[in-house]
Amino acid sequence: MNIKLHTPKTLKNGSGMGSMKQFMLSLLATTVSIVLTFGTAAIIDNNKKQKEKREIVMMVMYDMYNSLQSIQRADSMIQESMELQLQIAKDTSKFKTLKYDMIQKVPRIDFTETTERIFSTSIETINTVGNVLFTENVAEFYHARKFYKTVICDSIKNRIVCDKPFVSLKGTLDFDYSYEVIMSGDIRMNMQNLFAQCKQMMDVNDEEIEAYRLERKQLQEESADEFAIEDSIAKKILQRDQELREAKKKLKLE
Repeated sequence: MNIKLHTPKTLKNGSGMGSMKQFMLSLLATTVSIVLTFGTAAIIDNNKKQKEKREIVMMVMYDMYNSLQSIQRADSMIQESMELQLQIAKDTSKFKTLKYDMIQKVPRIDFTETTERIFSTSIETINTVGNVLFTENVAEFYHARKFYKTVICDSIKNRIVCDKPFVSLKGTLDFDYSYEVIMSGDIRMNMQNLFAQCKQMMDVNDEEIEAYRLERKQLQEESADEFAIEDSIAKKILQRDQELREAKKKLKLE
């Protein structure tokens, strides 16, 4: 016995219920399409923001890392200068030679303020990162960096310029680094703590910073290669112009 199933007349095309069904299906399809469209757009926008956030964070962390490296080099110069001072004290015959080495060991801090200005002055950049504590730590780090330059590097340099201690043996041996050494230790420890906190807050590890450093280094080398190519082309043009002038000169002489 065959049983045939028939669509109820109320759901057949043309009937009121059928039209309602078509309308509901169309509405559902439209709704799903809108959800998918806006949902996908929201995901893409969120991914873009997360990528921008990560790039900003890595840029700042890399700048903090470089700043600490520069400070360590400056501290090393102070330690080396103090060691030279001790060598002179033990053997004054070395004074005339080593005093010039001490002048070369005047501590210097090498950093640019580009990243600091970008991060500190752009509200959009700060909003993209979206971490108030991180922003405060970075601001404090940069303040400490300026403080180090002022009370350590500039202080030693100014005292040397004003007092000219290395002119005489007594002046060289009397030159005191104690204040700068103590202050340097306190400032650097504070900066290292801020750096460590920022890494933890933004989930950044040393391997990522190193990878970012290598990436930046590669970009700088590529830029240097491009400048070298441009310089080579410029030299060829200048050489050609020189040869052309000489050829013209010979023609005029003939």
